[in-house]
Amino acid sequence: MSEYSRKPKRKFCQFCKDHSEFIDYKDSQGLRKFMTDRGKIKPRRVTGNCAQHQHAMSMAVKRAREMALLPYVVPVVSTKVEGRGRRG
Repeated sequence: MSEYSRKPKRKFCQFCKDHSEFIDYKDSQGLRKFMTDRGKIKPRRVTGNCAQHQHAMSMAVKRAREMALLPYVVPVVSTKVEGRGRRG
Protein backbone atom coordinates (compact mmCIF):
# COMPACT_ATOMS: atom_id res chain seq x y z
CA MET A 1 0.00 0.00 0.00
CA SER A 2 1.43 3.36 -0.95
CA GLU A 3 1.53 6.47 1.22
CA TYR A 4 -0.91 8.35 -0.98
CA SER A 5 -3.79 5.90 -0.56
CA ARG A 6 -3.91 6.41 3.23
CA LYS A 7 -6.67 8.57 4.64
CA PRO A 8 -5.66 11.24 7.14
CA LYS A 9 -6.42 10.53 10.79
CA ARG A 10 -9.67 12.18 11.89
CA LYS A 11 -9.32 14.88 14.53
CA PHE A 12 -11.66 14.93 17.51
CA CYS A 13 -12.97 17.87 19.48
CA GLN A 14 -10.86 18.34 22.63
CA PHE A 15 -13.74 19.96 24.49
CA CYS A 16 -16.18 17.12 23.74
CA LYS A 17 -13.55 14.58 24.79
CA ASP A 18 -12.96 16.36 28.13
CA HIS A 19 -16.71 16.95 28.70
CA SER A 20 -16.02 20.61 29.46
CA GLU A 21 -19.04 22.73 30.41
CA PHE A 22 -17.78 26.03 29.01
CA ILE A 23 -14.59 27.56 27.66
CA ASP A 24 -13.00 30.08 30.02
CA TYR A 25 -11.60 33.23 28.43
CA LYS A 26 -9.20 33.67 31.40
CA ASP A 27 -7.31 30.47 30.48
CA SER A 28 -4.92 32.22 28.10
CA GLN A 29 -2.44 29.33 27.90
CA GLY A 30 -5.22 26.93 26.95
CA LEU A 31 -6.53 29.28 24.29
CA ARG A 32 -3.06 29.78 22.78
CA LYS A 33 -3.18 26.17 21.54
CA PHE A 34 -5.97 27.23 19.18
CA MET A 35 -4.08 30.25 17.81
CA THR A 36 -1.29 30.53 15.26
CA ASP A 37 2.11 31.99 16.08
CA ARG A 38 0.92 35.26 14.52
CA GLY A 39 -2.09 35.47 16.86
CA LYS A 40 -4.84 34.36 14.46
CA ILE A 41 -7.53 31.82 15.42
CA LYS A 42 -6.97 28.42 13.80
CA PRO A 43 -9.86 27.06 11.69
CA ARG A 44 -12.00 24.04 12.56
CA ARG A 45 -10.35 21.81 9.98
CA VAL A 46 -7.00 22.36 11.71
CA THR A 47 -8.09 22.17 15.36
CA GLY A 48 -10.69 19.43 14.94
CA ASN A 49 -13.27 21.20 17.10
CA CYS A 50 -16.98 20.69 16.56
CA ALA A 51 -19.00 23.71 15.39
CA GLN A 52 -20.41 24.56 18.83
CA HIS A 53 -17.06 24.45 20.60
CA GLN A 54 -15.24 26.27 17.78
CA HIS A 55 -17.74 29.13 18.10
CA ALA A 56 -17.40 29.20 21.90
CA MET A 57 -13.61 29.04 21.63
CA SER A 58 -13.47 31.92 19.14
CA MET A 59 -15.74 34.00 21.40
CA ALA A 60 -13.45 33.24 24.36
CA VAL A 61 -10.37 34.29 22.35
CA LYS A 62 -12.08 37.53 21.33
CA ARG A 63 -13.04 38.27 24.95
CA ALA A 64 -9.49 37.53 26.10
CA ARG A 65 -8.16 39.91 23.44
CA GLU A 66 -10.55 42.63 24.63
CA MET A 67 -9.34 42.13 28.23
CA ALA A 68 -5.69 42.28 27.02
CA LEU A 69 -4.98 38.68 28.06
CA LEU A 70 -4.14 37.72 24.47
CA PRO A 71 -2.63 39.86 21.72
CA TYR A 72 -4.55 40.86 18.60
CA VAL A 73 -1.41 40.49 16.48
CA VAL A 74 2.16 39.42 17.17
CA PRO A 75 4.94 41.44 15.53
CA VAL A 76 6.88 39.53 12.89
CA VAL A 77 10.57 39.14 13.61
CA SER A 78 12.41 39.19 10.30
CA THR A 79 15.84 37.67 9.81
CA LYS A 80 16.48 39.96 6.86
CA VAL A 81 19.12 42.63 7.32
CA GLU A 82 17.70 45.97 6.17
CA GLY A 83 20.94 47.85 5.54
CA ARG A 84 22.41 45.24 3.24
CA GLY A 85 22.21 45.72 -0.51
CA ARG A 86 20.59 49.14 -0.40
CA ARG A 87 21.97 52.12 -2.14
CA GLY A 88 21.29 55.43 -0.86
